[in-house]
Amino acid sequence: MGLSTGYNKIRTAVFISGTGSNLKSLIKFSKTNKSPISIDFVVSNNSKAKGLNYAKKFKINKKVLNFQNKKLSENKLISVLIKNNIEMICLAGFMKILSKNFIKKFKGKILNIHPSLLPKYKGLNTHERVLNNREKFSGCTVHFVNTRLDSGKIILQKKVRISKKDTDTSLGKKILAQEHKLYPKAILKTFNL
Repeated sequence: MGLSTGYNKIRTAVFISGTGSNLKSLIKFSKTNKSPISIDFVVSNNSKAKGLNYAKKFKINKKVLNFQNKKLSENKLISVLIKNNIEMICLAGFMKILSKNFIKKFKGKILNIHPSLLPKYKGLNTHERVLNNREKFSGCTVHFVNTRLDSGKIILQKKVRISKKDTDTSLGKKILAQEHKLYPKAILKTFNL
């Protein structure tokens, strides 16, 4: 990854759109001694995202951008991230697709968590699609972000068994619980810790 993990932790921004449960688990992880990152910034495209409450609670700087004009929003975002010395970005349920230009600016420094076993079920409505195809397993994947949707190099995956009674809601909850464990592990793996 080319980032130094000396005494100073890697200044990290987390991008969210919703409840922020992965943000919460990343904040908890960042406060442990073994964590190579500190969460210094939260970005949301949704001013009503419940996850913004965690930024407030933990006194983390935040920025809300509506992305109606993607280029304008991204340019603002880039300058805010640079001003805050952000070295790494973790996407955690961020429902906007970042442009190639943005991704190139932070090449190799953006991670994403996706609720399926990639390369299967890229994009949205993953649990519904998995159940419709009568899969026996699903799971979650942490990967580097590249310019193709959910296609970057995979860092770690966790398999989750699907039961006959699972609905997309129950499967979603099962997978989310694993996401909270997988994201910190993938960050440690990224830095070979």
